[in-house]
Amino acid sequence: MLIDNFFKELPKAISIAKLPYWDLHWYNIAEKAKSLANVFLSGDGGDELFGGYTFRYKKFLSLEKQHFTILDRVKSYLACHERDWVPDQEKIFGKKIIFSWNKIYLLLTPYFDNKLHPLSQVFLADYNGKLLYNMIPLYDKFHKYLQITHVAPLLSDKLIKYATHLPIEAKYDNKNNLGKIILRKILEKYGIDKLVTERKQGFSVDTVNLWKRYGQKLCKYYLNNASITKDGWINGDWIKKYIDTVDLDVRYINKFLGLLAFEIWYRLFVTKEMREDEKLLV
Repeated sequence: MLIDNFFKELPKAISIAKLPYWDLHWYNIAEKAKSLANVFLSGDGGDELFGGYTFRYKKFLSLEKQHFTILDRVKSYLACHERDWVPDQEKIFGKKIIFSWNKIYLLLTPYFDNKLHPLSQVFLADYNGKLLYNMIPLYDKFHKYLQITHVAPLLSDKLIKYATHLPIEAKYDNKNNLGKIILRKILEKYGIDKLVTERKQGFSVDTVNLWKRYGQKLCKYYLNNASITKDGWINGDWIKKYIDTVDLDVRYINKFLGLLAFEIWYRLFVTKEMREDEKLLV
């Protein structure tokens, strides 16, 4: 499936999700699946349950120190999600929002306030934060809207219970930086291990290329006089400081695309000046 302008259907996807997210590629995948059948199978949960985010585990373990407190581990975990925030994060928001890192730390603390191995704590945070309270409910909204049945065998109660009690070495090989060890062994047993690559390929869009082709122009059009800045939710000066930057850092690109989604969401559900069938065209 080839999508040229990933943002074209963003108002429609946001209207279904009812959340200000920009990276709603699952809508496009589910829509394509619906055109082929009424049921589709996915491997959702493989990364979170069986240790697929190897790039993050390697960095987290490199930051880990023997004397680390719970808060230190929470901060290390966030440091491994550097594409989700920017160094001047607190300056993005307007007078109606008081940004607090401490509140974010408190949300993550329960996953690190236990006697589990530090890497098991990361697995726990990923399972709850990324999968259970983010991906699954979001994807379910698209499935319900498109009236398609989604089957995810790895998310069965039996497999979740099994995976969450596996030893770390059955999930992640620190020496070779390989994840999903037990799943690889199953593929190897049946002689089909060559079907997968050793390194995680990722499942998203080329953010930098998307920004250069469409994102920056759309952000300039929608954010230079945005409702979210006029109404005091986002700091317009922050937008002006970075929006014309050539070769903008990918972290700031992600943040701008998030603000674009927020503005679209705001126009759909608050000011109601945008229709869900409106297309985002450059």
